[in-house]
Amino acid sequence: MPYEKLELLIDGEWTSGTSGKSETVTNPATEESLGELPLASTADLDRALEASARGFEVWSRTPAIKRQQIMEKAARLLEERSEDISRNLTMDMGKPLAEAKLELNFAIDVLRWYGEEGKRMYGRLVPARMPGLRQMVMREPVGPTLAFVAWNFPANNVMRKVAGALGAGCSMIIKPSEETPSTAIAIGRALQDAGLPDGVLNIVFGDPAEVSSHLIASPVAKKVSFTGSVEVGKHLQKLAADTLKRCTLELGGHAPVLVFADSDVERAAKMCAAGKFRNAGQVCISPTRFLVQEDAVEDFTRIMVREAEALKVGNGLDEDTTMGPLIGERRLPVMEGFVADAVEHGASVLTGGARLGNQGHFFAPTVLGNVTDEARIMNEEPFGPIAPISSFKSLDEGIERANRLPFGLAAYAFAGSERTIAALGARMEAGMVGINSLVVSTPETPFGGIEDSGYGSEGGIEGLEVFTRVRLVTETAV
Repeated sequence: MPYEKLELLIDGEWTSGTSGKSETVTNPATEESLGELPLASTADLDRALEASARGFEVWSRTPAIKRQQIMEKAARLLEERSEDISRNLTMDMGKPLAEAKLELNFAIDVLRWYGEEGKRMYGRLVPARMPGLRQMVMREPVGPTLAFVAWNFPANNVMRKVAGALGAGCSMIIKPSEETPSTAIAIGRALQDAGLPDGVLNIVFGDPAEVSSHLIASPVAKKVSFTGSVEVGKHLQKLAADTLKRCTLELGGHAPVLVFADSDVERAAKMCAAGKFRNAGQVCISPTRFLVQEDAVEDFTRIMVREAEALKVGNGLDEDTTMGPLIGERRLPVMEGFVADAVEHGASVLTGGARLGNQGHFFAPTVLGNVTDEARIMNEEPFGPIAPISSFKSLDEGIERANRLPFGLAAYAFAGSERTIAALGARMEAGMVGINSLVVSTPETPFGGIEDSGYGSEGGIEGLEVFTRVRLVTETAV
């Protein structure tokens, strides 16, 4: 089966661009080259901006039901092509093929949901204060938009932005990650084949700083949507301020998990292990700080170690693989550094803690016990397969420690007492809180954080509204 042909999409044309530059895409499990990805020149970016402006004029005037029909057709094409797309996603990213298939199915659901929800982008009539006056509040597409996304979910990160924009009637220029490009290209091909007008979706690759600064400086685009690190998100927000572009920022997280002694500890530990080691921990909403009540910490830790040691680490294309590699060589010393620092602060390595093999970017599923809050891993997002466990005594202590960091993307808790559950829902500070569940992301619910984890939402009606603006029209009878 051939790997996806790597190209840019500009004004309806698949092209290698004009820069003459490219970047090698590498399989993180085998370190083998998958292909050469063309990088956009400044002229290519300007052409994409011009195309996006023209595409917006067409798409924003396309009836919502027609937009939905095109998006639905693209969803069906993605389903027909899902085996090849999922396999390429695994080769790009490394995650097990089963995870890749689930991710792509989720992305297809997102596309369908926004296609349908775009037909319900309602306004309202405001009762007038005098006869003959009509006051209409209308939601309308904000204009051409920009999106920049991370590598860890090549289907979901792209689709949440593309589908939200298209459902609202906006055009978009998106720069997916250069490390995992094939899925975004496949999504673009499906939309083109489904009849999306030229210029409505443009896909470019290149040096992230150069591409983002050039596109954001242009007055053509009216909105920026970004998924990535806190540092880069703050930088893009500053760039967007010069042209008053509105932003949606889905930034880093460091999700705490509170496990109370009156919960089903075995169920909690199994769920936490599955959530922690999914995608080798490279998940922004991954549970990352495990705070367990003293009476339960021994049992919870034992089960976490058992679950970690049962994982089969390997190439995501192998049927028995349950955890794949890290995205790149650069991430391995970062993991080693987290482990060494935790040990220096008194933690114990209960399983894992080191690189696996000498080919591919594999790191062992790792569980650390007795980790103090002074350790780096309790303060910096690890984005890897390391589970640090610490104990707490009371509800107030647990919530205080869970809320002590500036991140606020996701938070989780497991408890039996209704009183405790109510307190957790009211007091845990995060944009998404899961209690006795790790499910905080569906196509129809808002996905986003607070504080240093950003602002604005993807998913749900909120994810459509961020691509709209509100306009009041007042009419008086002549």
